[in-house]
Amino acid sequence: MHTLQAIITGAIQGLSEFLPISSSAHIVFSNELYEMITGVKNACSSLQEEIFFSIIVHLATLLAVVIYFLKDLREIFSGFISALKEKKYQDENFKMVNYIALITIITGVIGLLIKDIVEKTISNPQIICYFLFVTGLILLFSEKMYKGNKEITLKNSILIAIAQGLAVFPGFSRSGLTISTAIFCGMDRLKAARYSFLMSIPIILFASMIYPLFELDFAQITTFNHKAIIFGFFTSFIVGYLCVKYFMKLLAKLSLRIFGYYCLAAAVLMFGLFQAYYH
Repeated sequence: MHTLQAIITGAIQGLSEFLPISSSAHIVFSNELYEMITGVKNACSSLQEEIFFSIIVHLATLLAVVIYFLKDLREIFSGFISALKEKKYQDENFKMVNYIALITIITGVIGLLIKDIVEKTISNPQIICYFLFVTGLILLFSEKMYKGNKEITLKNSILIAIAQGLAVFPGFSRSGLTISTAIFCGMDRLKAARYSFLMSIPIILFASMIYPLFELDFAQITTFNHKAIIFGFFTSFIVGYLCVKYFMKLLAKLSLRIFGYYCLAAAVLMFGLFQAYYH
C-alpha cells in the first residue's frame, strides 16, 4: 500500500461515506484513475492488505459518526432503557432503536442475497457509472416530492431498509438512497439525514468491519505498510467527521439537488473517460 494512495483513498472514504454520492463508486473511480496515471493496478501488496485497509478506513468513518452523534446516542439508548423498564413501547427512542435494528437485519439479508451479483458489478466501472447516474436522478426526484412533516413509522423503516440493502451495489449511494426514501415517505430533510447517519452505525460495523474480519489472515498483518494504513485512518476520520458536521449544516440551507447534479455529471464524465481508455 502506497502512502499517497492511502491518504487519497482515506479522504475519499471519509468524504463520500456520508455525502449522497456513493463511497464505493468514488473509491473504484480513484483506483482506476490511479492505475491510468501510474500504471499500478493495485497499490496494496496483497488482497489481505486491501481487506485490512478497508476495515481500517471504515472504522475511521464509524468513529467519526459515533463521536458526532454521541449525545444523540446517549439520549436514544437511555430513553430506550427507560421505556423498556416502564413498558412505554410508543416512546420515540424505543421505536427508534427497534426500527434501526429492523433496518439492519433487512439490509443484511438483502446484502447476502445479492452478494454474488454485487461482486461481479464492482469489477466493471462503467456499470457503476449507470448506478451513480440513477442515484443522481433519485436525489433530484426526491426534492420534487419534499414535504417534510412526518415522523418515521414501521412501514417507512421497511422501505428505507430495502433502499439501504440495494445500496450495496457500487454506485448506489447508501446515504443518498436512505435519505431520499425517507423524504419520499414525508420526513423532514434534516431528520432524514440524522436517521440515515444513525442507521449507518450498525451496518458499517457489521458489513464493512466484522464480516471482512473472517476473510483476514492476521498472520500477514506484520507485512503491511503500517505507515500508509495509519495515514489512511486519520485522513478518513478527520474528513468523515467534518463531512458529517458540515453536511448537516448544509442541508438546513440547501437541498439535495446539488448532489444529484454532481452524481449525474460525475457518472457521465467517468463513463466517457473509461469508454475512451478501455476501448
